Amino acid sequence: MKTESLSRRSFMKTSIASTLGSITFGSNVFNAHVTANTMSRQPFQGHLRKSLYYNMFPEELGVLERFQAAKEMRFEGIEIPTLEESEIVDEFKDAAAQSGIEIHSIMNQRHWRYPLSSADPSVVDQSIEGMEISLRNARALGAGVVLLVPAVVNAETMYRDAYTHSQKNIKRLLPLAEELGVIIAIENVWNKFLLSPLEFLRYIEEIDSPFLKAYFDVGNIVLYGFPQDWIRTLNQMIVRIHIKGFNEKTKSFVNLREGTIDWPEVRRALSDIGYSGFINAELSRGDLTYLKDVSDQMDKIIAGE
Repeated sequence: MKTESLSRRSFMKTSIASTLGSITFGSNVFNAHVTANTMSRQPFQGHLRKSLYYNMFPEELGVLERFQAAKEMRFEGIEIPTLEESEIVDEFKDAAAQSGIEIHSIMNQRHWRYPLSSADPSVVDQSIEGMEISLRNARALGAGVVLLVPAVVNAETMYRDAYTHSQKNIKRLLPLAEELGVIIAIENVWNKFLLSPLEFLRYIEEIDSPFLKAYFDVGNIVLYGFPQDWIRTLNQMIVRIHIKGFNEKTKSFVNLREGTIDWPEVRRALSDIGYSGFINAELSRGDLTYLKDVSDQMDKIIAGE
């Protein structure tokens, strides 16, 4: 858990530390897609619930302290990393109950170090084991969703192999997900994989399970796409949203409502697809003043400002 959390945190800190063949597509794309020319200008639809990632809190705060602070800052939920030590699961469950904060998602922690796309069976077995722990965490904590990075394309793994290997191995996980009633949500990240919204949707639809959906990250997509386009294309496949600021000109992550993301258009796209659920801030660690500002900026995003 620690290794994966650190790698994810260091990735974010590199840019925002100073500021704290032919394809047949499913019907979802064409029946539910709303173009820019037909966007509704009606009042925003859907109920967006504020959440943030557990590791954004100051390190010195304990579990219950973090949950209580989230409540004071008007968050409704927290996303937590995989809890590989089973003895601490109850501590998180109690903190959620005492604070009234919902643990809505588990961020799986082994998929970067042990990708499901690997050709090495021992690596895949490690990845499968990590996901099984994450799924059981979600069941125990009432989370309902586990975030998964499905594959990593690199010098050792060709794109086509990443595609087929990861789909095959996700299918190994689905019986447990169904048994536990937990959705596996695929996230778009900088893994050189699933680089268009049409391909992203096709990848999930091909597996054809109600327990496999999309976890859409607004900030991660800016270098090669428009968030509002992806949202309208993925549509009902989206079960969770990650938000972070991004500046396309400097190619760096920034605070919310800074940078080049058109947040009113993102909010309008979420309204157009009728999304109701958590929008989860995934930014660098900071003090409570910084986190209060994150909460305030999220309020403005939700309001369409």
